[in-house]
Amino acid sequence: MSEPVVFSTAPEDFDYMRFNVPCQGACPAATNIPAYIRRVFEGNPDASYHINRMANILPGVLGRICSRPCENLCRHGEAELGSPVNICHLKRAAADFKTGRIPKEKQLFPRVDKSVAVIGSGPAGLAAAHDLAGLGFDVTLFEAFPEPGGMLRYGIPSFRLPRHLLDAEIQAILDLGVRLKTGVRIGVDVTVERLLSDHDAVLAAAGCYDANRLNLPGEDLPGVYYGLDFMIDVCSGNIPKLGDKVLVIGAGFTAFDCVRSSLRLGAKEIRLCLRRTEEDLVVNPDEILEAKKEGIHMESLMLSRRIVGKNRVEGVAFVRTRPGERRPDGKRDIAPIDGSDFVLPADAVIIATGQRPRPLEMPGGQTDRHTFKADPDTLATSRPGLYVAGDYLTGPSTVIEAIAMGRRAAEQMARDLTGRRFREKAVRMEETDITDRQRAWDFLPRQDMPTIQPVEERFEAFEKEVETGFPMDQAVAESKRCYLCYLHYEIDLDRCIYCRYCIDVAPRDCIKMVKAVQTNAVGAVTGLVETTNWREVHAIVIDNARCIRCGECLRVCPVNCISVTRVELVERLSQTGE
Repeated sequence: MSEPVVFSTAPEDFDYMRFNVPCQGACPAATNIPAYIRRVFEGNPDASYHINRMANILPGVLGRICSRPCENLCRHGEAELGSPVNICHLKRAAADFKTGRIPKEKQLFPRVDKSVAVIGSGPAGLAAAHDLAGLGFDVTLFEAFPEPGGMLRYGIPSFRLPRHLLDAEIQAILDLGVRLKTGVRIGVDVTVERLLSDHDAVLAAAGCYDANRLNLPGEDLPGVYYGLDFMIDVCSGNIPKLGDKVLVIGAGFTAFDCVRSSLRLGAKEIRLCLRRTEEDLVVNPDEILEAKKEGIHMESLMLSRRIVGKNRVEGVAFVRTRPGERRPDGKRDIAPIDGSDFVLPADAVIIATGQRPRPLEMPGGQTDRHTFKADPDTLATSRPGLYVAGDYLTGPSTVIEAIAMGRRAAEQMARDLTGRRFREKAVRMEETDITDRQRAWDFLPRQDMPTIQPVEERFEAFEKEVETGFPMDQAVAESKRCYLCYLHYEIDLDRCIYCRYCIDVAPRDCIKMVKAVQTNAVGAVTGLVETTNWREVHAIVIDNARCIRCGECLRVCPVNCISVTRVELVERLSQTGE
């Protein structure tokens, strides 16, 4: 690079980021993960929190309840390298140790004479409102519940997500000038048509609140609850009567919230009933471990047939299942085993098998399986001015996916309403001399999240947060494990003397003698053709997809021909405005 800082929008550079910074590529909101982890290491949680909030809006919330797709692709978790970095918990550390209140964001754009209504103040609605208000639009949030937050407030128990933290991060969004109207039911108190006539555009981000029924005999008996309805009652203070024995049917995050909440509400024996096995669960391993610590029983390979009882639920009749082959979606088929019927007694049954969007009343509105039809790219419906985002469009997803879609909807709406682009993605490249990673850090064990011990103390109050957070020294220790994949190591072929010192010192097969470089249609490097024949060697190349950024090659190079560039996917003000 001839300039100290370069921005690129070339397709091959975006491809480079996807392949070589896998954690950021896996994050739906494209959070700059190496950068915020580096700030934790440097002892600057304020900067770390700010980097997070630029992308994912709710760092303190996500630091507790994110589904962590980034960790599944963390390079440190590759087979011979150990365990993934505890990325999510480092996000929480930044939120826990930042100083003071969340600073009010600067208004980068002049006011736009356009108003937008956002239906739903869950993660998608909050993200859209945040971005639209920051771009200068007049934004009003409509929420059916008494308080904002949607599923964050009414679907997740307070022992996992403290309400004061949620309140603070929502308030930071409202401080941008967003108006909030709670207790407003769209289709009852005000119609979508009225919102469309009062505003220049409307975003439907109303979430999924209608439970999926199993349609079992006895499903309408007293004592049978649906997972999300149960959690809404619990989070609203309307405590259901459960009795001693509770069966929860389901395998997702809501099912786990139901079993752990039931325990805190006084149930003595709680069983989580799974159609498949524990190995097929998609919830975080930490969630499974903590549920087991608290005494939750997990029953595998069982399929519910009917709810047993006369005037009230008395149990559930099941049949054993046999796991089959994995489908393209990764789930395994199951087959019931003839003659394996059995009954488990229960005082209450909670069916937590998912939910679907609830239709909004709109005369003449097109609906498809309870959602408005929308273009998957533009999120626009056939009705001019009406857009859809989040779970209301896709069905149940994760919080981070909903935030990403809310931000995408805001960008599209702003462009449609003004004819201009406000922000754009770019790859930022800056020369750097960061080589302070020590080889010994690669062998540091993954830091586990501290929790309340002994377990009995967790039940002293329902809102007592189980995970207590990393102390700062533990957060710094975990941050050392990050390979800082946003660092790009490159050999200057004009200066390289082919001494092989870098190859010999590399702890991993990441520096190679090559005779050809493979590229894709946009020019991004997709592979290296290696050779051991010196007559065929055209270059010695660092494979950044294998590199663990230890810096050993840089330290041994006798001719100083290896450079380091910090390469980051960032968001910047649009350079064209078109």
